[in-house]
Amino acid sequence: MSPYYVETRIEPAEDQLAAAAALADSGLHDDYVVYEGPDGWSYAGGTLAELTLDRTGARLSYGGERFLPWDGKPLRQVQALLDTLAVDGWRAYGWAAFELSYAKDGSLDHVGAEKLLHLVVPRTEVRFEGSTALVRSADPEGLVAALDVLRTPGRAGGGRTTRIDVRGFDKTDYRSSVESAVAEIHEDRLQKVILSRVVEVEDDIDLVETYVRGRRGNTPARSFLLRLGGVEAAGFSPETVVEVEAGGRVYSQPLAGTRALTQDPQRNRALREDLLSDPKEIYEHAISVKVGTDELTDVSQAGSVEVPEFMAVKERGSVQHLASRVSGRLADGFGTWDAFGAVFPAVTASGVPKDAAYDVIRQYEPERRGLYSGAVLTVDEDGGMDAALVLRSVYRQGGRTWLRAGAGIVGQSTAAREFEETSEKLESVSRFLVAADGAGGADGPQARLAG
Repeated sequence: MSPYYVETRIEPAEDQLAAAAALADSGLHDDYVVYEGPDGWSYAGGTLAELTLDRTGARLSYGGERFLPWDGKPLRQVQALLDTLAVDGWRAYGWAAFELSYAKDGSLDHVGAEKLLHLVVPRTEVRFEGSTALVRSADPEGLVAALDVLRTPGRAGGGRTTRIDVRGFDKTDYRSSVESAVAEIHEDRLQKVILSRVVEVEDDIDLVETYVRGRRGNTPARSFLLRLGGVEAAGFSPETVVEVEAGGRVYSQPLAGTRALTQDPQRNRALREDLLSDPKEIYEHAISVKVGTDELTDVSQAGSVEVPEFMAVKERGSVQHLASRVSGRLADGFGTWDAFGAVFPAVTASGVPKDAAYDVIRQYEPERRGLYSGAVLTVDEDGGMDAALVLRSVYRQGGRTWLRAGAGIVGQSTAAREFEETSEKLESVSRFLVAADGAGGADGPQARLAG
């Protein structure tokens, strides 16, 4: 494919999930991304090229460094730098922080010194396709090392599950925030906002084993495991922010409206019927779809935007959601990053209208969001993009590990129900947390709730 890669194809010793996790666990690369896209898993390890974006501008490290100072059009700068890559068939992997939403249209008023976007074209890459894997690396030694991992069965899953009480501790702060947001909605400041709360995890967590167990126990639209630029996460995304095909077709997938998913099929049917008939949930979903169609209309050919799926019910781990799919075709003059910018952040993780929702989020949430409700994504040389919404995840950075989940607040919301909804979502991850060797495990300390 590329003179910069040596490559081969093999049949790994394990299934895609286990093989991708084994590569992450092997220690071959300090930084890596495991991404489960629509066609299966990929592993990206090490760095051949690296692109970062912050308030100073966009920076590409590839055979030297190229820097574009901030000009108010950051996503166009990202595209311009990626266009300079001379690696045939490249695919970049990485993440976008929620705070990119404040800056993508040029404003730096609410942006600190943190990274807004971090992408790498990997030094070693494995793309799993059915029972085989395409393995390629920028050097023969990297190829041989990856092949050795893939040909050897990985470690047996071990470790004890860490017990987390996501409904415990003091609920007052979150409930109070919900009540304040409802009051602002009644004052016509906005129609909907997603407010989140944080669960601190005290035990040291084995993120790789947590990812494997969590993925086998969940039914996500996408999943990911990453350690990149000091940020670590394992997640089971219920929806995509945007999908862009090489030919210019664009899709988004708003999910809004939630009920629990239990072990009792009869109860699940009752909850499903309640979800489909609840005026609050239907309203919350409908305004999200409306925003999704408006956003794609801004970058799509006239008449091409449609809703091929409306208000289906999707099962996602410990919850079931109302789900729709919005589609359009990019108009002349618009590219992949324009599509991403049009819909980011996902309306189902921000609110309606978005600018007013940002104000409420900053006012009532205890800390910046970072990766939570941002995106983990892949982008290809041919313009294809797949961006997963970062929810249902465990995060680790700077020695701290935490969970986070939110609920969509509208005028009919009640604090008790929204708190329960966040708990239902948190359980998609909390029940699969695996303690690292020597950590407290099932007998260890309980989690603390913050916010």
